[in-house]
Amino acid sequence: MKNTMRLSLLVAGVLGICNGVFSQSVEQGKKFLYYQRYKSAKDVFDKLLAANPNNIEAIYWEGQTLLDMKDSVAAGELYSKALQSNGSAPLILVGMGNVELRQGKATDAKQRFETAISLSKGKDIDVLNAVADANIDAHSGDATYAIEKLNQATQQKKFNSAETYVLMGDAYRKLINGGDAVQSYQKALAIDPKYAEAKYKIGKIYLTQNNREYFLPAFEEAVEMDPAYAPAYFELFYYWYYHDVNKAADYLDKYIANSDPGPDVEYLKTDYLYQTGKFADAKTKALGLISSLNDKVAPRMYKMVAYVNDTLNDLPGAKQYMTTYFSKQDTAAIIGGDYAELAHIDSKSTDTATMLQAVEEYKKAIARDTVPEFKAKYLASAMELVKRLKNRQGIADLSAIYYASKKEPSQTDLYNWGMANYQAGNYKTADSIFCGIYETRFPTEIYGYLWCARAMQMQDDSLNSQGLAVGAYDKLAAFSRTFDSTAHAAGSADSTKYKGQAISSYFFLAGYYNDVKKDKQTAILYLQKLLEIDPTNANAQRIIGLLNKPARQAKPATGATGTGSGGATGAAGAAKPKTTGK
Repeated sequence: MKNTMRLSLLVAGVLGICNGVFSQSVEQGKKFLYYQRYKSAKDVFDKLLAANPNNIEAIYWEGQTLLDMKDSVAAGELYSKALQSNGSAPLILVGMGNVELRQGKATDAKQRFETAISLSKGKDIDVLNAVADANIDAHSGDATYAIEKLNQATQQKKFNSAETYVLMGDAYRKLINGGDAVQSYQKALAIDPKYAEAKYKIGKIYLTQNNREYFLPAFEEAVEMDPAYAPAYFELFYYWYYHDVNKAADYLDKYIANSDPGPDVEYLKTDYLYQTGKFADAKTKALGLISSLNDKVAPRMYKMVAYVNDTLNDLPGAKQYMTTYFSKQDTAAIIGGDYAELAHIDSKSTDTATMLQAVEEYKKAIARDTVPEFKAKYLASAMELVKRLKNRQGIADLSAIYYASKKEPSQTDLYNWGMANYQAGNYKTADSIFCGIYETRFPTEIYGYLWCARAMQMQDDSLNSQGLAVGAYDKLAAFSRTFDSTAHAAGSADSTKYKGQAISSYFFLAGYYNDVKKDKQTAILYLQKLLEIDPTNANAQRIIGLLNKPARQAKPATGATGTGSGGATGAAGAAKPKTTGK
């Protein structure tokens, strides 16, 4: 919602607004804006301008109301027309600058702001607040510039503006500086203890941190300060909407009682019907709003129908309405949960291609959402789906996302990521994980050395002719011996823990040097290392004997293993490793 300048209110002034018993004035229109009752505010300013089309304040605030109502085109037309006869009116210049910021014309907007400040001699707090408000509200606005102008406002004689400090808090929020934002809101409350918006916005900061112990009391205190402050009722309703629907009902009633009637209220009623399990009623109401409002209906009503259809297991209907929702919703307004709902629908399909599409939709949900709890939920659903599909590449992709999501990934997380890539045939990625990350992070664990060697070997041909894994197997053998019985006191409990890995590594190395490099002596050296840890290994003894025999002049008989002297070790450890777990 737009961070417009707000009027500091006392509870005594609230009742008149709620009952509508007052004469029309700019201040009363501003009060409606404070309560985010945009239709009521516009009605006030419309009447004021009908009576006096040259009312500068009413023109400015009418434009701000239009911006709140997401009609920047109408606001621009209003300010542009006003400038033709009031080209030196500071507030109109600021209003036009606000529109230009939204159009990406930051330089033009800045010139308007500076002109307005100059014309008011830099002393008009309302103008300085308006400049700051425009820069806070517009996406391309400069929050640092806003704070500069707000500080300038606080230096004016007899300064006593709570709204200046609320705007300052909003500017700090835009800069993601929650600490200074809270301090600014507290300064506003020091000036006006009944300024509910300041307390409400303190709650919003803690809400983004999911700090229930602070945001709930803040929202509750806001409505105690001002029982007509609807935005706080809205937040209380939506919190309890997910935690206690009966308690949510009370806040919904209070929100409706203090808000302008219209589609937004009807949307909330529809949401509540769904949450209380009245699915058919929710669908009927949503379809009715779609029919009556046509293109003006909020796209989320299509999403509501999709949710109901999904809940009632009408998958074609759910897919139809969810697809329509995506076609009508502004891309920037699509949240992670929207992709997750589409994925949930597609995951129920019996068509493999559709289920694989659901996996991609879950990935979009994970990328789009900002709440770690929701990201983890979508990831778990996606992982369950790819495992059900036995899609190894999908498991590898999601394992990478899972690993990246962890602030402090564990050894198991790293192993699972590497193994998922190994099993998917992504051997280059697997070796970068096991050889590069695992060995570095966990140098006293064997799994990095073991799966590094295997991943490197799988990148070679069937004869290991490139020798890609030689270095890795050498390192694996050395590691295995370091932690084997030859490096420990006799009789230690883990004396043969990695003996098998050392033996297989030496067989691989002996085979490579004999069969590929034609280097019998190095092959014999590795086999002798093998006998150091397994003196009775008959296969190693046999191969050493064969390698030590003088080369025969005659061609070996048909059927002998390998060719020439290399055949003696060709079957020893050179075969591709199988895909196994730990």
